[in-house]
Amino acid sequence: MIYLVLSILFSSGLFVIFKYFGIYKIEVLKAIFINYIVAFILGFLFAERSINVTSIPNQPWFLGAVFLGALFVSIFFVMAMTSQKNGVSVASVAGKMSVVIPVLFGVILYQESVTFLKVIGIIIALIAVYLASSKEEKSTHKNVSLLFPILLFFGSGAIDTTLKFVEVNYVPKEDVSIFSGILFGIAAFFAFIILSVQYLKKRKPFGVKNIIAGIILGVPNYFSIIFLIKALQTKGFESSTLFTINNVGIVILSTLIGIVLFKEQFSTKNKMGVVLAILGIVIVTFAT
Repeated sequence: MIYLVLSILFSSGLFVIFKYFGIYKIEVLKAIFINYIVAFILGFLFAERSINVTSIPNQPWFLGAVFLGALFVSIFFVMAMTSQKNGVSVASVAGKMSVVIPVLFGVILYQESVTFLKVIGIIIALIAVYLASSKEEKSTHKNVSLLFPILLFFGSGAIDTTLKFVEVNYVPKEDVSIFSGILFGIAAFFAFIILSVQYLKKRKPFGVKNIIAGIILGVPNYFSIIFLIKALQTKGFESSTLFTINNVGIVILSTLIGIVLFKEQFSTKNKMGVVLAILGIVIVTFAT
């Protein structure tokens, strides 16, 4: 349980950092690139065993790391496009509601338990995520394509589902840090390609503040993945339960942080969402 709590804490911290990115006008893709490099380095610093670099492509989890690294960058781009074209609320809800995908795969692929109480808890949790994430936005995002929200929904779900699949089948406990480091390294490679293309189109200095922001982001990002994987490896903890608690926990904590730290508006709908989220977590946790 401690790994799950730590995953929620570090993941929620990412939302706080991204909030400050907006305040200090940080160029997000550049900071994300540096963040991936920092997480890559941390993966080897905290490695539980030594490994020959030349043998990494031969590791059973390598292809999974390549796929996830590409997904990380792709979904970041889709999230940005969804926020711009459909609004921040739509992006937030689409990303968090994707928890239903790893939950379903957990039941189908790993024959995880399905009880009436558990199903009710997950449904309540999904409703809670929607209510807690919804913000009243004055926007002109009307009659726009649902392509990007749909891609974000399935892409975010694919990341969690693939992470669980690779962890179960290919990643031994002593390789968690190295696997995570390589994953971030590959994501950094793809981000570098995108940045290079952008630089060729518009030559612009990288910016010291973007580097500092990336370093600050990299540490909690690394640990959020590490603790999530370690939580997934905890015996007796089904992934359908874990992903539900993790996502809803992040929604609750990030919402409360937004209220206390950034004085964000908290509507009646949001309050109902938080209450239902707590109820959903309790039901899912104790469902048998």
